[in-house]
Amino acid sequence: MKSPLLYCTLLVSGLFYSSHSEAQILKKITESLTKANQTQTDSTKTATAATTSPAGSSTVSSLSSKDASLGIKQALSNGLNLSIESLAKKDGFLGDAAVKILMPTEAQKVEKALRAVGMGKLCDQFIQSMNRAAEGAVKEAAPVFVNALSKMTITDATNILLGSKPDAATTFFKTNTSAELTNKFSPVIQSAMGANNVDQYWTQLTSAYNNLPLSNKVETNLTAYVTQKAIDGLFIKVADQESKIRNNIGGSRNTNILQKVFGYADEKK
Repeated sequence: MKSPLLYCTLLVSGLFYSSHSEAQILKKITESLTKANQTQTDSTKTATAATTSPAGSSTVSSLSSKDASLGIKQALSNGLNLSIESLAKKDGFLGDAAVKILMPTEAQKVEKALRAVGMGKLCDQFIQSMNRAAEGAVKEAAPVFVNALSKMTITDATNILLGSKPDAATTFFKTNTSAELTNKFSPVIQSAMGANNVDQYWTQLTSAYNNLPLSNKVETNLTAYVTQKAIDGLFIKVADQESKIRNNIGGSRNTNILQKVFGYADEKK
């Protein structure tokens, strides 16, 4: 007969999350983010053109507040779209060391004990299950970000563009979306966990460990842990995209308005 610990671990490793096809999800993300900016795009088609210096180099002498707002929103839409797309695909979390979800810190002693007795593969399968749940949940971020974009004021956009913080846009979203993201992500992850009684098995697994003599108790709320890690990973990616646009890495300023707005910001540094 299998030991209780082995039995629990085998059960934990069975997590599987299913969702709509990736193509459909990403199409909805793109449509939502594009729609969020379309109204303001139409209202600024006649934006002030860049002037040319005597030396012949193109510079921006002025920037309207509407241009600043449009440029920031377009940059954020691009960055958010790419961030969600990169994480929502298979191994989006698992295959990226910067965002990969590992065992909770207080549970790593459990992992160490299991690996020491040849159960490393099961630990890997459990870690994979947490990352799969996060990949499914991150698809829920699009409408939350669209909502935040719709509430962004011209003053917000100007402060993000010309402020001294290189991650001002990411900080704006952390402040304005973290609570809603938690509400959106939690039931998706809870559903993925609940589909295979993962919370129940996790409780049994940690209880078995906690009953060992002299062990430090492990009381991890696994759903809350994975939810927070999924949100953290998303903002890591958003910050990375913001940096690319601010520094024009890889031609990320790929529209006239992005070139104009962030070119102006470069001049003001």
